[in-house]
Amino acid sequence: MEFDSYDDAYSYYNSYARDLGFAIRVKSSWTKRNSKEKRGAVLCCNCEGFKTVKEPNSTRRKETRTGCQAMIRLRLIELDRWKVDEVKLEHNHSFDPERAHNSKSHKKTFGDGAAAATKRKHEPPLDVQVRTIKLYRTNAVDSNGETSDDHLHSSRRLDLRGGGGFRVLQDFFFQSQLTNPNFFYSMDLGDDGCLRNVFWIESRARAAYSHFSDVVVFDTTCLSNAYELPLVAFVGINHHGDPILLGCGLVADQTPETYVWLFRAWLTCVSGRPPLTFVTEHCKSIQTAVSEVFPRAHHRLSLTHVLQCVVGVQDSESFRMALNRVVYGYLKVEEFEVAWEEMIIRFGLTNHETIRGLFQDREQWAPVYLKDTFLAGALTFRLGNAAAPFIFSSYVHQQTSLRDFLEGYVSFLDKKYTNEALCDLQSSKSIPELKTTHPYESQMAKVLTKEIFTRFQEEVVATSSCAGVTQVHSSTGSASFSYVVKEREGEKVRDFEVVYETNAAAGIRCFCVCGGFSFNGYQCRHVLLLLSHKGLEEIPSQYILQRWRKDVKRLYVADFGSGGVDVMNPVQWYEHLHRRAMQVVEQGMRSKEHCRVAWEAFKECVNRVTEKSS
Repeated sequence: MEFDSYDDAYSYYNSYARDLGFAIRVKSSWTKRNSKEKRGAVLCCNCEGFKTVKEPNSTRRKETRTGCQAMIRLRLIELDRWKVDEVKLEHNHSFDPERAHNSKSHKKTFGDGAAAATKRKHEPPLDVQVRTIKLYRTNAVDSNGETSDDHLHSSRRLDLRGGGGFRVLQDFFFQSQLTNPNFFYSMDLGDDGCLRNVFWIESRARAAYSHFSDVVVFDTTCLSNAYELPLVAFVGINHHGDPILLGCGLVADQTPETYVWLFRAWLTCVSGRPPLTFVTEHCKSIQTAVSEVFPRAHHRLSLTHVLQCVVGVQDSESFRMALNRVVYGYLKVEEFEVAWEEMIIRFGLTNHETIRGLFQDREQWAPVYLKDTFLAGALTFRLGNAAAPFIFSSYVHQQTSLRDFLEGYVSFLDKKYTNEALCDLQSSKSIPELKTTHPYESQMAKVLTKEIFTRFQEEVVATSSCAGVTQVHSSTGSASFSYVVKEREGEKVRDFEVVYETNAAAGIRCFCVCGGFSFNGYQCRHVLLLLSHKGLEEIPSQYILQRWRKDVKRLYVADFGSGGVDVMNPVQWYEHLHRRAMQVVEQGMRSKEHCRVAWEAFKECVNRVTEKSS
C-alpha cells in the first residue's frame, strides 16, 4: 500500500490495531542526512521486545511485552508518497481490546472526542490528483463517546444476492487479473470489516479514457429504478458516437461518502486526470461528491433524467408537449425562464419541491445555458427517447443477479469491442453516399467516421431550409460580425444569430446561438450556410475534431509513462516492460506487414538483452 503522508500511514495502522485489540508505537525512524525531514519508520506492536527491569520487584508493573514481531516498515518514495515496505501480521499474545483502547497511541488519535472532531472538521480535502484510495476508515467518536453518522453509514454492507455473493465477485476479479494484467479492482471496507463498495476497470477502458476523456456520463440507472443489482457505470462516448464502458461499481448506499470513495477510486485508475465534462443524474449526494473530487470539471445533469423527474410530477400528453417546447424551443435565457414560469403556473406546479429544486439547478441541465460546454451528443436526448445512455440496456434487467451479470459480462464487452471494430472497418473501407453537391459534405465524408458523418450529413441537407443571411452588427475596430440566418420550421420562421470572427492567430471562429457545435461536436446548418455565404469551400480545420476522425489510430493498451518506475522494484520493472510490449502487440495486429515488423523487432530485442546478460 501507499499513502499520501506519514500521518496517513500511522493513522491507518493505528485504526487497524485498535479494532483488532492491540496498541502500537514507533520502534524506530530515520531522517534525511542533514535534515529533520522523516524518510522512514518502523511501527510495531506495543508488546514488541522485552522491558529491562530496573525497579524493585515490589513496585514492578505487570509485564506487557512479549517479544511480539508484528510490525510495518514505511519508506518515503517521493516527495509526498509513503510506501509499506515490509509487514508482519502475526502476534504471539492474546488481544486485550480494553487495554488497547486506553493506550497512548489510540488516545492520541481518537480522544478527546471534541478535539478529534475539531481536527477532522479542519482537515483539508485531498488534492484532485488522487494517488491513494483510503480503504480503511477511523470511527468518528463524538464528545459523548458515541459513533457519528459517518460511522452509521460505514456500517452498511453491500448486498450481494444471487448465490455465491462475495465468492462469485472474488473469483471474477482473480480470473480477470490472470487474463488482463492491467485490470484493476478495489474494495471498500467498513469499520466492521464488511464489504461496502466495489470498483473495477478494464485495461482497455483505462486506455480508451486517454482518447475520450472530454465527456463522461455517470450511469446510475440501476439505482434510480431500484434494480436488484446496485450497479453504477462510468460511460464515455467513442469516435462512432456509441457509449463505451470506462469503469463499473457496486455500491451499498447513495451517500456522499460512498460517491467520494468511488470517484477517487476511478480517478486513481485514469492517472488522476478528471474528465472535462461529467454528466450525472440530479442527486445531492452526487453533486457533493463531484464538487469535492472533480472541482474543476464541468458538472452537468442528464437532461433525460431531469425530464423524467419533471414528468413524474405530472404525466400527461399536454404537459409533455409543453415541457419539450420550453426546454428545446428557446434560444435565449430570458425567454426560457419566462416560458418555464408560465408552464408551471398553467399546470399548478408553482410550489412543488421537485420542480423548484430542478429550476434552481437549471444552469446544469437546460440547453440554453450549456452552449459553452462540449457534450459530444451526451445531453441532447429528447423526452421519451429510448437512446438515453444506459450502457447495459437489454443486458441488465430489474431482476438480474450478481452471478447472472458477471457470467455475461465478458461476452457483453466482447460484443461491444467487436461492434466497434466492425464500425472502424466500415468507416475506413466504405464510401458514404452523398445526398447533395455541397463541398462540405464531400470534405467530411473523407475524414469522419460513418455514424458521425451521417449525423453531419443531416445538417448539410437541412441547410436547404435556411436562407436569408443578413449582417446585423459589426464591432468597431475588430473583425467580428453578427449575422442572422433564417430557418423555416413548418409554418414558422426562426432567426438564428451567428457570430463570425477572423483573427490572424486563431483564424476563423464561428458561434451559433443554437449551440450546435458544443452539443454535437460538428458545425450546425446555420454556420455551414454562413461559411458558404462567405465563400469558404472547406470547413476550417479547428472544427474537425480528432475524436470523430476515422484516420486516427487509437491504441487500447494503457500507457501511464515511465516517470514513476521504481528502479529498485522488480515488480514495477515487469509492469513497465509488459505495457510497452503490449503496445507493440497492439500495433502488430493491424495487418500482416505490421505483424512481421513487430516480430522482427521482438527477435532483435531478445538478442540484444541476451548479449547484455551473457
